[in-house]
Amino acid sequence: MSDALTRSAVMAGRVVRLSRRNTDAVITSLMLPVMLMLIFVYFFGGAIDTGTRYVTYVVPGVLLLCAGFGSATTAVGVSEDMKGGIVDRLRSLDVGGVPMLAGHVTASTLRNLVSTTLVLGVAFLIGFRPSATLPGAFAAAGLLLAFVVAVSWLSAVAGLLAKTPEAAGGFTFFMMFLPYPSSAFVPIDTMPTWLHAFADHQPVTSVIESLRGLLLDQPVGSAPWTALAWCGGILAVATGLSGVLFRARTA
Repeated sequence: MSDALTRSAVMAGRVVRLSRRNTDAVITSLMLPVMLMLIFVYFFGGAIDTGTRYVTYVVPGVLLLCAGFGSATTAVGVSEDMKGGIVDRLRSLDVGGVPMLAGHVTASTLRNLVSTTLVLGVAFLIGFRPSATLPGAFAAAGLLLAFVVAVSWLSAVAGLLAKTPEAAGGFTFFMMFLPYPSSAFVPIDTMPTWLHAFADHQPVTSVIESLRGLLLDQPVGSAPWTALAWCGGILAVATGLSGVLFRARTA
């Protein structure tokens, strides 16, 4: 177990170093969620009635958009490793698929910590004022972490399925789109009726509603448990699939 953790940590360090060399991707992953938040707050916020200040309503959704986009870039990194031949070299050093993929997931989590901190900092500057209790803040952070880990492993699956890094990049667009048909930016009851069922029951909505309630100290009902169930289910399926796909790709 200790050897596996050590190898995963080494692989995570490798991915972080590679990320630092890809300046364009780092800037995009850090600045895109901030720019989207500013656009929604200042361009559209005055026209959207949420019953509260729009910045207060939209920040939890932007945090999830940031987490989803940052986690989805894992797919590109995994695909580049599979295409570039690094896997064969790692296997010659007795580094298996689990440490390599876990390294990508760990690096994704660290990147998301930085980008989430940046988004929150800018949100405070433009007027976001959470009223979370200390337990509520820890619960929100834990739920966001669970979402990041689950989506990062799902992204690893997408990277293993994709034949090229360019194809893997399509997963980032999917994760950027998913928060829009949810309660991230507008209340669901303002959407067309045919869209309600999907928006109400997709995983992003339960995570956003949980974050919003926990950060603003509002009733959350069963939303956090639903969100955790989604995250746990995605994580279980993704980790299982990633092992099968890695063995199939390297057989």
